[in-house]
Amino acid sequence: MKEVSKQLMFLFVLMIAIALTIVLFNECGVVESGTLADSKQTEFVAMTVMELTSLAAAFLGLRLFKFKIIHQDLVDRKEPAMRQWGILRLLILEVPMIVNTYLYYMYMNATFGYLAIILLLCLPFVFPSLNRCLSETSEE
Repeated sequence: MKEVSKQLMFLFVLMIAIALTIVLFNECGVVESGTLADSKQTEFVAMTVMELTSLAAAFLGLRLFKFKIIHQDLVDRKEPAMRQWGILRLLILEVPMIVNTYLYYMYMNATFGYLAIILLLCLPFVFPSLNRCLSETSEE
């Protein structure tokens, strides 16, 4: 289980580092910010899709291991299931966070920033420590 925890921790940190790299590049002027700000129709569509996606991701990412079929798989198969479902849970939360961060700088619309922050605030609740991995694969 220690190896699975390390793999999940690597993915956890990698995705946060990608989001921070996007922020750093845009804040330092390496990438031009606001390039899509004139495109209001695509901004509306992107904002609507990302609002729905982010809210669904926050709910699903935090509740994923509570679904009976997934919890039973975690209890039965332990490490392989924890790797599979843990990666999925991190991707559900962190991919929309990265997309929202990118869209914030492309449209310079605070809504995308707030959505990224909401997903970032969900991450401590799924932090892949060894103790969490062990407790989520137990019969409790």
